[in-house]
Amino acid sequence: MVPVKETLDLISAHFRNDVTELFRHCLTTTYFQWNKEFYEQVDGVAMGSPLSPVIANFFMEKFEQQALNTAQKKPKCWFRYVDDTFVIWSHGEKELQIFLAHLNSINNKIKFTMETEKDGRLAFLDVQVERRPNGKLGHKVYRKPTHTERYLNKLSNHHPRQKMGVIKTLMTRANRISEPKYLREEINHLTNSLKNNGYTTSEIQKAMKNRRSKTRDTTEEPQGKVPQREALKLD
Repeated sequence: MVPVKETLDLISAHFRNDVTELFRHCLTTTYFQWNKEFYEQVDGVAMGSPLSPVIANFFMEKFEQQALNTAQKKPKCWFRYVDDTFVIWSHGEKELQIFLAHLNSINNKIKFTMETEKDGRLAFLDVQVERRPNGKLGHKVYRKPTHTERYLNKLSNHHPRQKMGVIKTLMTRANRISEPKYLREEINHLTNSLKNNGYTTSEIQKAMKNRRSKTRDTTEEPQGKVPQREALKLD
């Protein structure tokens, strides 16, 4: 739902005219066919286009600057990935609703929904963040309730490197997202899931080799503290 005209105005302020025209051509010539009829997308960026996330991020950067600069009360922190935002709020629930209404008043095509933490936990993308009694933040891999545990099957007609790449990618994610106390749990979960997708223990261990992070002290705690504040996610 990125407004194309407004985004092109932003682009024209940062790029030469000829480059801006290239952007304009790509963003205003989106055609598709359905049921033997041709259609033109009149606004927003095309799903699946490699240019779309770049344009969305370009627009949202300007959007969030305006929103935060004009807010009466600001969040403690604001982290955004394209259109998903992780916020820590310290001004109470009433002011939080006012802040959400303020965000939704900036542009009539950009509307946020909000999810707040429950039992000290909040999922952001594929990370589950938890707030501990001492105010420190923990984190591990998050899977949606609809996740099926189905990955590229061992018997599928793909190159072996692609299959091993699936395992390596999942292992890399586990190491990057899971803090030490959750890492073994995540590795065991992946091992069982991959076995159910046809992989043997030796194949899994081979793909995981050199992907494991260096041994860390499992008592290590994250450094960030968020005492007496509420975490929320805005989409």
